[in-house]
Formats: sequence, structure tokens, C-alpha cells
Amino acid sequence: MRISLTAQILIGLVAGCLLGWLKPDWAGHLDVVRDIFLHLIKCLIAPLIFGSIVQGIAGTGDLKKVGRIGAKTLLYFELATTAALAVGLTVVNLLKPGHGVVLAGNVASLGAAVESKPLTVAETILHSFPTGVIDAMARGDVLQIVVFSVLFALAVAHASEAGKPILIWCGSLTEVMFKFAGIVMKFAPYGVGAAMAVTVSQQGLGVLLSLGKLVFTLYFALAIFVVFVFGAIIWITRIPLKPFVRAVREPFTIAFATANSEAALPKAFALMERFGVPPGIVGFVLPAGYTFNLDGSTLHLAVASVFIAQAAESTTGVHFGIGQQIVMMLTLMLTSKGVAAVPRASLVVLIAALHSFGLPLEGAAMILGVDALLDMARTSVNVLGNCLASVVIAKWEGEFDQAKALVEFGDVRAKGPPLPADDPAA
Repeated sequence: MRISLTAQILIGLVAGCLLGWLKPDWAGHLDVVRDIFLHLIKCLIAPLIFGSIVQGIAGTGDLKKVGRIGAKTLLYFELATTAALAVGLTVVNLLKPGHGVVLAGNVASLGAAVESKPLTVAETILHSFPTGVIDAMARGDVLQIVVFSVLFALAVAHASEAGKPILIWCGSLTEVMFKFAGIVMKFAPYGVGAAMAVTVSQQGLGVLLSLGKLVFTLYFALAIFVVFVFGAIIWITRIPLKPFVRAVREPFTIAFATANSEAALPKAFALMERFGVPPGIVGFVLPAGYTFNLDGSTLHLAVASVFIAQAAESTTGVHFGIGQQIVMMLTLMLTSKGVAAVPRASLVVLIAALHSFGLPLEGAAMILGVDALLDMARTSVNVLGNCLASVVIAKWEGEFDQAKALVEFGDVRAKGPPLPADDPAA
């Protein structure tokens, strides 16, 4: 019996956990396997984004449509991240995971993150425009690649006949990169298993118990957000639920196991196109979401910052009221938009917020102990949210091919013949 890629990834995830627990000395050497998989994924991203955006935008020939899609995408992103902050703030105040926690941890363990700072609004805008596209691609800066690709696509569209060879080449490039992604994804179960084995061997299963209330609060808040916010969006926009779940389960699983959004990007590209989202919308919305629609990371920042405020109150007796929390959330809403452009992004933004509001940095050092578990959850929700965003924008534009989604991922698809082994969605 042929095992699906999703099942293979889940098997690799479980096997990695067991290996990291039973043979931590062996598992610690599997970081090479994990890093090979991540390197292969990262080399896909720049050409895949470039080819998809140029083909999608220049192929339509409608430049007004590009601006319209961009405006709708940013509006949706802002509403989604605001909802994530609201859910995180509500849940952390109801469960109060920080009450009774005594702050401990060495601030020195935060390393260079203490010296870093999130980008301001002006710096984020300036950072969006690359000084050299080769440099942006070499660094894997998704936002700069997107901006250059959009501008290049507009130039190709304006070039008319002279731009047609480039448009054809970009179409071929996109198709080849999807085949390349299909080859790399055959390695996914091993990369995912190695990533989990290394995490468990380094942190131990005790990481599941350490600061368990904080971990539970974040996972519970993310579950509430996915079920009620994403669920409401799916219901309002009438997106077919079961086919959508089938389409996103593999990118979601890869992101959870590797704690790396980029690792899931090529698979998300391929599957959202097969789900009926036009290539131009997929090519614009998914990469843009890596900077402006980090729902999981935004919710995590809300939970983590209030957790530290609660722990500080238990330690010092200084109360951090709901009014101050709301101001902090508004600050996080802005600073989190530059989160993808700095190393150890969520930690950097969290430290900046703690410093701004006079909260102890020892809280951030304490959270580092369970950050691996927190990172897996927030990253997978980031990927899920961006996949959903691409479908919503396609629906909003009236370009979502629901019949294709039902054939590829619905009951009609489930009863049909198996996909070829080299198909990215297989």
C-alpha cells in the first residue's frame, strides 16, 4: 500500500521524538539531515516567488487589479492579526498562567537578541526595497523579493511584445520549480524526523512539563483562534472546509515539525494552486504574509508579554492593568510587522516590548526554555493563516475555482485514481 506524504511526515515526526528521547546522543548528530532539508527548501523560495509573481501579474495585463489585490490583502492581514491579538489577550487574562510564577533565568542567555530591535514603520518600508535583487535572493529576504518581483512584473506587462519571452520563461521557471519542490518533498519525512529528534535530544521530554501552563495557554489560545476566527472566515466566505483541510495539512505539519515557515512555502504554493487559487494571487499573498500576516507569532507575543507581566506582579507586586495591556497590544500590532526582518524575530519584538513597558527581561530568558514548543505552534498557525488568506483574496476577487478544489481535494478527488508519484500534491 502506498503511504501518503502526510502519513510519512507524521511517521517521521513520531520516530524523531522517540529517537531523541531514547537515544539523545545519536539524535544530536541528526542536525546535518535537518539542515540539508532546510537548505534545499530555502534554495527553492526565491525563484519560485519570482516566477509565480511575474507570471501571475504580467500574465493578466490588468495593472489596476494588482493594486486592488494588494489593498485587499493588507486589509485582510490587519484584521486577522488584530483578531489574533484580541484572542491572545483574552485567553491569557482568563487563564492567568503567569500568576504565582517566580521570575528566573539569565538575561545573558538572550545573547544578541537584547541588542537587537524590531524595525520601525519607516524602517520596514525602507527595508522593503532591495538595493540589489541578487543580494535579496541570496539572503532569502522574502519581502524584498516580493517587491522586486511585483515591480519587474509591471515592467514586463508594460513592455508588451518585448516582454512576452520573459513571461514565457517565468512560466517555465515556475513549472520547473514545482517539479523541483516535488523532488525535495520526498526528503521531507527524514528532514522532519531529524528536526524533532534534535529538538527532543537537546531539550528532553522535560521541556513538555517545564512552564507547562504557559505552553498550554498558547496552544489553547491558538486552537480557539483557529476554530473560531478561521472557522468564521471559512463559513462567511463559504470555503469548502474538508477540501481546505486536506490541502493545508501537509504544509501545516511540515511547519509544525521544523518550526520553519519557509520549509512549508513550496508545498503551500503548489497545493493552493491545486486548490483553485490563481497563481498570481498565490504568488503575491503567501510571500507577503510572511511579513504582514504572522497570526501565530502575533498571538504568541500577546500571550508571552502578559504572562511576563503577571509573573512580574507575583514577584514584585506591581500591577500591570488591562489598559496598559491594550496599549502594549497596539504597540505589538505595529512592531510585529517588521518581525520577519530580524534574527530570532519573536524574541526580539518581545524584548523590545518588555523594555518599553518596564517589564523584566528575565521573563524572556525564562520563556527560552520552552521556546521550541511555542515556536512549532505559532509557525504552523502562521502557515495556515497565509494559506487561508490566499483563498479569501481569490474568493474576494471572484477568481476562486471551487470546482477544481472539490475535484482535487474533495470527495470526488478522494474516490478518484491516485496522483502520480512526482506530483507536488501527491
